[in-house]
Amino acid sequence: MASAFGKTDNTETAQILGQADAARRSLRRIVVKLGTNLITGKRDADGRRRGIDEVSLRDLVSQIAALHADGKQVIVVTSGAVGAGREVLSDESWKAPQGRRTVAHRQMLAALGQTQLMLAYERLFGEHGIHVAQALVSREDLTQRRRYLNVRDTLEAILEVGAVPIVNENDVVAVEELAGVIYGDNDRLSAMVANDLEADLLILLGEVEGLFEKDPHLDGNAKIISEVPKITTSIRRSARGPHDGRGSGGMASKLEAAELATSSGTPMVIASGRSTDVLQRICAGESVGTRFPAAISRIEAKKRWLMTGITDSQGAVLVDEGAVTALRNRGRSLLAAGIVRVNGKFSRGDIIKIEDGNRQLVACGLATYSSDDVDKIKGRKSGEVQELLGHYFGMEVVHRNNMVLV
Repeated sequence: MASAFGKTDNTETAQILGQADAARRSLRRIVVKLGTNLITGKRDADGRRRGIDEVSLRDLVSQIAALHADGKQVIVVTSGAVGAGREVLSDESWKAPQGRRTVAHRQMLAALGQTQLMLAYERLFGEHGIHVAQALVSREDLTQRRRYLNVRDTLEAILEVGAVPIVNENDVVAVEELAGVIYGDNDRLSAMVANDLEADLLILLGEVEGLFEKDPHLDGNAKIISEVPKITTSIRRSARGPHDGRGSGGMASKLEAAELATSSGTPMVIASGRSTDVLQRICAGESVGTRFPAAISRIEAKKRWLMTGITDSQGAVLVDEGAVTALRNRGRSLLAAGIVRVNGKFSRGDIIKIEDGNRQLVACGLATYSSDDVDKIKGRKSGEVQELLGHYFGMEVVHRNNMVLV
């Protein structure tokens, strides 16, 4: 209870601290998207923003390193490659009349800037003894099931060795973002990465403090919306495109990212990367910026996706009684040794049925191997898989994390 002097007593303080500690401990995997203005906020003599703002980036890297030291896995989705690339060239070069507005010219700037970004990340994270790994992905990589699995497996491996993945849209081959059509920006990319890796939280950091009831650039009295339980028509009206024309996102794309993330079971926060210790405060459960709670749990989201996909599945594997027991009672993955027969054709990444000897549905899940591969390794020990196939995606034919029991 609050005292007459407006202070909290020891009991309430303990409860607040306990809730914050519980919130902090519940977060295992966090995706942090860093906006263009945070990374390339350095200004030249004429007041134009060009190059990497190392002061800002160093502060953000220090916060991420602190989360890393606290045992959390952090995936960084970065913007700013085009802006960083401009600093590499002279003023005359990057403004060359032969096509500074063309997609190819911006792709060239992105290619130059990618190396500058990674050098900065490598140096700044290196000050904390943390390795970084670059991961350039495109829209198709996260919408096609086989590529989706490949991206997930690679990022999981990076996290497993204790490194921080630095993810960015592959601007050199994915023109949609630079052309401003179809896919768009790193806001939605970060939501797709969060979904792919089943993140516990997605944080979008930019220069804006969150979602406001009205455009704060036009109305200085506009109030911030601290929580958005549901994205309604009125909430959409509050969103605008990028205010300064520099980023490819804006609040509208952040709302789209929020819809994707929350419908997949991942809560999201929009906040200002200029705020002091913003990442620590968010992860401690403090009300910062605008929070979008998850619409459903991640487990429920995956179940819905798998169960919906199973209606179109033409492939199945029949398993023995030992495998049925391991799946149902022990929470195990499906290994090749427990598979008796393969029915139908399927590719790596397809949703397949897992049936018992009576053709009763036991579970469904994502296939790690194609039907042809599974037919070669069925009934064999896990140690024989690579020798039999000549390639290896893991010992599991269907991993427990990508399976739902029926």
